[in-house]
Amino acid sequence: MVDNSYEGLRKRNLSKELDKKLEELCTDGITPRLFLHSCCAPCSSYVIEYLSKYFKITVFYYNPNISEEAEYRKRVEEQKRFISEFPSVHKVDFIEGDYEPEAYFKAVSGLEDCREGGARCFECYRLRLERTAAVAKKLGGYDYFTTTLSISPLKNSAKLNEIGCKLAEEYGIPYLLSDFKKKEGYKRSVQLSQEYGLYRQNYCGCIYSKNN
Repeated sequence: MVDNSYEGLRKRNLSKELDKKLEELCTDGITPRLFLHSCCAPCSSYVIEYLSKYFKITVFYYNPNISEEAEYRKRVEEQKRFISEFPSVHKVDFIEGDYEPEAYFKAVSGLEDCREGGARCFECYRLRLERTAAVAKKLGGYDYFTTTLSISPLKNSAKLNEIGCKLAEEYGIPYLLSDFKKKEGYKRSVQLSQEYGLYRQNYCGCIYSKNN
């Protein structure tokens, strides 16, 4: 039985597992639909470049952790611009979720003083991933869902994948295991950001990361 616990996922090479799955898709000659949560255009750049060869992608922009609306709107527009300009193998669609910072503050209530990258961030992962799974199920027709978040060296990939696997069971949509920072994915996202002149922020978006 596959161990999708936090400790189990930490021991696995998720990048190699994803490559194997992609090889299987090529062999089968199918192009599945992927509902991809994106945290921002720079992080999505490499993920879209990498996965659009194998999937019909819908980018779902849901980030209530961004506490300033002007910052949120700027990031949304950069996401849409990158999608429109990038020559993806398969067409990439875009859906913007609701901007509801109150949902974020409710989710992390009592965790305001936690260290960056700890329990507060894990609740933020859960909030965004659960909305992604819920919307994918509501819309229907998606074969997988996942997130761009694992491309960041500051994000806990094992925790992201653990949450994704649990939500997959709850919502009945497979979660695409990933660790996009591997194979120099993060480095490639920086290169693509430079090529497309993307606005690249220096904090995740929440008021707590901004103040650190």
